[in-house]
Amino acid sequence: MAGKPRRRPDSAALLAERVAHGKSAAVGALLFAARALNNPSMAKRLDAAEVKALFHRLSNWGRWGREDQRGALNFITAQKRLAASRLMLTGQAVSLALPLPTAPAADNPNPVTHLTFQMGTEPKAAYHQSMDYFAIAPHGMATTHLDALCHVFWQNKMYNGFDAAEVRADGAHRCGVEAVRDGVLTRGVLLDIPALRGVRWLEPGDAIFPEELEAAQQLHRVDVSEGDVLFVRTGRTLKRRTDGAWDVMRHGMAGLDASCLPWLFERRIAMLGSDAISDVAPSGYKETPFPIHAIAIVAMGVHLIDNADLEALAQACATHGRHDFLFVLAPLVLERGTSSPVNPLAFL
Repeated sequence: MAGKPRRRPDSAALLAERVAHGKSAAVGALLFAARALNNPSMAKRLDAAEVKALFHRLSNWGRWGREDQRGALNFITAQKRLAASRLMLTGQAVSLALPLPTAPAADNPNPVTHLTFQMGTEPKAAYHQSMDYFAIAPHGMATTHLDALCHVFWQNKMYNGFDAAEVRADGAHRCGVEAVRDGVLTRGVLLDIPALRGVRWLEPGDAIFPEELEAAQQLHRVDVSEGDVLFVRTGRTLKRRTDGAWDVMRHGMAGLDASCLPWLFERRIAMLGSDAISDVAPSGYKETPFPIHAIAIVAMGVHLIDNADLEALAQACATHGRHDFLFVLAPLVLERGTSSPVNPLAFL
């Protein structure tokens, strides 16, 4: 995979169309988006040196002590949890997980192995059981999973300065996924970028810039704040269901440009999620091909949720006219694991 991320489309025609259809509630946000999308000075990409400088500029190393292994999850306080619990207004629950992918596909070269070895197909005693076995390689482009803070290294270091050599054949002795064993309960926020652009989904290689995150906040009348779990929808799941799977490493994937990282850092998010992998691919940076992964995980200590299914959540948020919700997540307690499959839940 080579090249640079795709530039954003001209939004002037989109704005005119929406105004013509009477969608005046979003006019303020769309005007902002139109200015941002069409003003090159508002869409400045960072050069390679500027991206590398973000490792130091956006670092949370030592913020919660030299031995900390939870990272930005520390932004979730007891008060934050209590406030989040009051966001469930209708009782509607929405899963943000894809089904575990058991079939190979262009974006799933290592499908989940699922075997049933005790079945109900043969007559047995009055009481008998069914049992199964499954094996998962959770990282990649197909399984909804949580990236632990030991997943990515930069210059032989992981989050908080721990040495990369702490991850050995028997697993990660620092920053393993068990650091999240008590689960996550906080406020979740969805920023729906295809809704902002007036399209069903973003195309592979489309880059999202911080001006669009700002515009999406205005469109959805929501502010991302300290301790939130932020989800950014690209529409990848809908595109995949409509057009089929594609080889992400060859054809790319929509996601955040590296210039979004300071925006994320300033808001002190606790976790970042996407229906893709958060990074735009290709990113255009040879030495840091996945800068969102590298800097969010290593420098900022932000766990990532990859390959979420945000379609039902986007519909629910649109129906209820709000884009924040109670968010709950609990990974498997896999000691020394670099990842865990997860079923994130939103309650509106």
